[in-house]
Amino acid sequence: MFLTANKSIESSATNAIPNDLFGAIEDLKQELNAVVLAHYYQEGDIQDIADFIGDSLQLARQAASTSADVIVFAGVHFMAETAKILNPDKQVLLPDLEAGCSLADTCPPDEFAQFKEAYPDHMVISYINCSAAIKAMSDLICTSSNAVKLVQQIPPEQPIIFAPDRNLGRYVIQQTGRDMVLWQGSCIVHENFSEKKLIQLQVEHPEAEIIAHPECEEPVLRHANFIGSTAALLKHVRQSDRSSFIVATEPGIIHQMQKQVPGKEYIPAPASGTCACNECPHMRLNTLEKLYLAMKNRTPEITMSEEVRTAAWQPIQRMLEMSK
Repeated sequence: MFLTANKSIESSATNAIPNDLFGAIEDLKQELNAVVLAHYYQEGDIQDIADFIGDSLQLARQAASTSADVIVFAGVHFMAETAKILNPDKQVLLPDLEAGCSLADTCPPDEFAQFKEAYPDHMVISYINCSAAIKAMSDLICTSSNAVKLVQQIPPEQPIIFAPDRNLGRYVIQQTGRDMVLWQGSCIVHENFSEKKLIQLQVEHPEAEIIAHPECEEPVLRHANFIGSTAALLKHVRQSDRSSFIVATEPGIIHQMQKQVPGKEYIPAPASGTCACNECPHMRLNTLEKLYLAMKNRTPEITMSEEVRTAAWQPIQRMLEMSK
């Protein structure tokens, strides 16, 4: 009984949350020589404490160049995996190990391996929103920021499999004219925006410009005045003369829009039904408290076999080189 109670007390002390989380996290950054990388879809407090905020391409570049000993990745599992692939000798922490990705989940490695076998002469280009196992089966990785640019660099006679997001793949086909075989995956956030509600919102706000991420379904993209990655959407609102925007992507990006261009109006595009389905439930698993505990306890840590890491590193490195 004494041992059980003692363990409980120790566990409680280990997981105690300080009053000044921002200060405690800053102290741990110095102590661990750690860097906090955060995606635009994270909650505002995490974005505010992060050393670098970006989309998948920006974060991959930052992970590849960091001199930190510890990378704390405030994002989802595949993003932290990418950081580990690029930094085998560094510790990579993820605040919540259950922060997965609905899109990555739609592409199981065993099923994709069989799919790939049916197209032996095809080059595999995989969106970075996939598991390390899928990256290891790919020839080239892309992000929503560079997918069109990379596909345009592939010789026209080379057939392509594009995975796992069918919506981004369809958008790339429209932009490049390439005939690609698409894996039929999708993101639960971007496929849930309601075209009907979007039109109704546009009627209510006729002055607002609709901006959308290419992972959205085609009916939503047809109404968009501008389509781009999260970083491209942020850049657009900075440069646009318009003062009001309907934003069709995960609304975490609005925090940065409000910080960087505070004088404009940002309206989240509505999801189908009455749920808050325009928010990524996986991204929102990370909290400031979990980020602090991950740094304090040096866990949860991202690990993988060296065989998978090495195979996955090659198409990521190819992407970084082709994106210069």
